[in-house]
Amino acid sequence: MFTSFVNLTENEIKNRLANIPRQGIVNPYPAGVLKDTSRPAAVLIPLLCAVDGWRILFIHRTANQDDPHSGQVAFPGGASELGDVSLEETALRETEEEIGINSSDVRILGRLNDYLTITSYQVTPFVASVPWPHQLKLALDEVSHTFSIPLKWLADPTNHEVKERTLPPPYGSIPVIYFKPYEGEILWGASARFTIGLLEGLFGNYHHP
Repeated sequence: MFTSFVNLTENEIKNRLANIPRQGIVNPYPAGVLKDTSRPAAVLIPLLCAVDGWRILFIHRTANQDDPHSGQVAFPGGASELGDVSLEETALRETEEEIGINSSDVRILGRLNDYLTITSYQVTPFVASVPWPHQLKLALDEVSHTFSIPLKWLADPTNHEVKERTLPPPYGSIPVIYFKPYEGEILWGASARFTIGLLEGLFGNYHHP
């Protein structure tokens, strides 16, 4: 069903990402939930071409009581730092620091819309192609391991659902995307939203539940 975009070339991916409608900042939270100011951040969504087609590379964050994203499935990335000349550089720097992929080995194909997260970051996701196989060097204090999921599996609407997550009173609940476990890994929350944003960018009439 999704062969038409799973087998896209890098140029086709680049062209489709360039045509994503720019809708400002994606903010699913009720007014008052987040702080008045958000910190700029960026992540890299690494696409790798394997024998079964395009896959997305994910990281599993190391359990750390001081990290609000501890133990979660995520993309390499983090907050913008003073020396970063752009958010793209932030994504590349964080990727090299966390999993050891040098920026010279990364081909940026485009970016998604910005997203606000519950931790008050304004995140810009950049989509990139990375060579594969690649010798990764993990910063084990931040990343416990990496894994990849086929784009075709992620694009199957039966593999994810929307659940309501309760917010502190008086804010009620918000819809949160959860993917089914894939080889024991569960993709949910902000990283799941970025993934859906990529699928919508690649395949315009794709809709999640």
